[in-house]
Amino acid sequence: MADSMRTALRVPDGPVNLAGYDPAARPLAPVNKSGKAKKLRTDAEHLAGLQERLWAESTAGGNRRVLLLLQGMDTAGKGGVTEHVVGTFGPIGVQYTAFKKPTKQELAHDFLWRIGNRVPPPGVIGVFDRSQYEDVLVVRVHELVPESEWSTRYGRINAFEAELAGSGTTIVKCFLHISYETQRERLLARLADPDKHWKFNEADIDERAFWTDYVAAYEAVLEECNTTVAPWYVVPSDDKAYRNWAIGALLRETLEELDPRYPQPDLDLDRLRERLEPPH
Repeated sequence: MADSMRTALRVPDGPVNLAGYDPAARPLAPVNKSGKAKKLRTDAEHLAGLQERLWAESTAGGNRRVLLLLQGMDTAGKGGVTEHVVGTFGPIGVQYTAFKKPTKQELAHDFLWRIGNRVPPPGVIGVFDRSQYEDVLVVRVHELVPESEWSTRYGRINAFEAELAGSGTTIVKCFLHISYETQRERLLARLADPDKHWKFNEADIDERAFWTDYVAAYEAVLEECNTTVAPWYVVPSDDKAYRNWAIGALLRETLEELDPRYPQPDLDLDRLRERLEPPH
C-alpha cells in the first residue's frame, strides 16, 4: 500500500547509504488543507486493544508474539519510544529489555545467548532497547573482537531471526535515525536540566568521536541483515513527536495484519446470568 508506514520506512534491498536518509523527514505525516503539519497523535486506545487481543489469544493456545527492536545512536530516543508508544499498552503482555554492556556470565556464552533468553513468550509484545546488533556495532567500532569473528555474525543473526519468525515471532526492527547536530542539542539539553543530569554519561561525548565509524557499521547492518522475515525500518528521529507517531503506526499496521482475535469460550450465558441473580 502506498500509504503504509511499513512501505514508506522500509529499507530497500541492496547497498545502504545513510546520507540519503533525512533524519528530519516526516513521511506520511498528516497535514491540514493549508499544508501545515497536524499535531501527531498515536491512537493509543486502538493499539492497546490490539495488544490485549494478542495477549487474550495466547491464553487459548495462540503462539504469536511481536518483537520491537530499537537501535540508534545515543539520544536517538529508544527510551522515549518505550515510554510514549509501548507505555500505552497494558502492563500484562509487554516485556521490556535494555541490553547493556555484557556481564561476565553473558560473555561466557555465545553472543546470542542473552538475546535468546529474552525473546517474548506467546501473546507478548517484547521490546529490545539495543539488541544482538550491538555485537556487530560496538565490537566493530572499538575492535573488541577480530573482524574475522564479527563479520560472521550477520549470517548468524539472520538465521536466528529466521528461526524466531518461523516459531511465531513477528519482528519489527527500527533504526532511529538522528543527525550529529541533533545529538549535540539533546546532550546539551540534558546538561541544562538538573533533573536530567542522572541520565548524562560523559562516555556519550567520547562516542561522538566515532560517529563516522558507527554510521558505516549501521549501514552494514541495514544492508546485511535486511531480510524478508525481519526487514529494517529507518525512522527519521530528529522530530521526537514524529518518531513516536511513526513507530506507533508501524506497530499498528503489524498488529492489524496479525489480526489477533479474542477467544470464544463456550459459555452457557443464561445459566451464568441466573447464578448472578440476587437470592429471592
